[in-house]
Amino acid sequence: MTTSTFDAVLVLSFGGPEQPEDVLPFLRNVTRGRNVPDERLAEVAEQYAVFGGRSPINDQCRNLIDALTVELAANGHDLPIYWGNRNWHPMLADTVATMAEDGVSNALVFTTSAFGSYSGCRQYRQDLAGAIEAVGPTAPRLQKLRLFYNHPGFIEPLAANLAEAIGEPPAAGDPSHRVVFTAHSIPNSMAAACSYEAQLHEAARLTMAAAGLADHGFDLVYQSRSGPPHIPWLTPDVNDHLVAINADGVKTVTVVPIGFVSDHMEVMFDLDTQAAETAAELGMEMTRVPTVGIAPRFITMIRELIDEQVAATPKLHLGSDGPWPDNCPAADHCIPAGGPGRPGAGGGGRPGGGRPGGGA
Repeated sequence: MTTSTFDAVLVLSFGGPEQPEDVLPFLRNVTRGRNVPDERLAEVAEQYAVFGGRSPINDQCRNLIDALTVELAANGHDLPIYWGNRNWHPMLADTVATMAEDGVSNALVFTTSAFGSYSGCRQYRQDLAGAIEAVGPTAPRLQKLRLFYNHPGFIEPLAANLAEAIGEPPAAGDPSHRVVFTAHSIPNSMAAACSYEAQLHEAARLTMAAAGLADHGFDLVYQSRSGPPHIPWLTPDVNDHLVAINADGVKTVTVVPIGFVSDHMEVMFDLDTQAAETAAELGMEMTRVPTVGIAPRFITMIRELIDEQVAATPKLHLGSDGPWPDNCPAADHCIPAGGPGRPGAGGGGRPGGGRPGGGA
């Protein structure tokens, strides 16, 4: 089926430590160039100690690649899959060097981030450009696949997970139950330069409709804030929001981590640990909806994004936004005034706030 000049697929993700001795070096990679002291990184490292010093994100990438390998082969694609990370092994530049050695000349890139923002999209494009520059003239051409926040292959499995978690839905307007969507917070200055908030709202609306809950309200909140406390970030924080809605009489909350594609550390720690503790302290019943992970429809979606490029198939989408373009709308899209100002692991929000850009 593959008739184009593309000869490989690259899965690009955030990366995460795989053993306790990896944690501090990994966090130094995440915060490089930002002068975050090791004392602060040691506080963040305590999150990983709760889970044995290992992030699940690399294993989740391996599982995704295994499933995608089967999906591509079953649909006539003879495309080897490579894997590189921004912050931990396999490092992206090393992977691109291997691709060059293997003779790859033109690869498609799938990133594990559905939404547009500096950390979630633009920085990955910069990572790719940096890796090409590091490898030199033999580096393959690397074309990032488009954002998929409104693709049916992302919305439908998430909606199925939501519907299963709720079971028999409460009556529309039931004041005792609330659906709360969460995503990684980013600085307000970063949000002002991109469509992150609008895309999250649209994805949440589409998910509610696909789950049969179009006549129910929902909230969009944020988690994993980091960086200096004086820099404003998107709010409300999920924990603060739980306190607020509990005061309004909400006793049951269904939390949907729409901003993430797998159950990595920022889901397991910030939601399954911290937010769950907040809910328990308030006497609220909290259910956390699984991310899409390697749901078959999601894996098929990745293949459909590839098909758009290799076979010019229609660009699937839900809602009125239309499919996100293959290329950024403008050269400065997602870059806030004054530069990216990328957040680090500084203290803000609840103790141990996460790392922006896709999760570890």
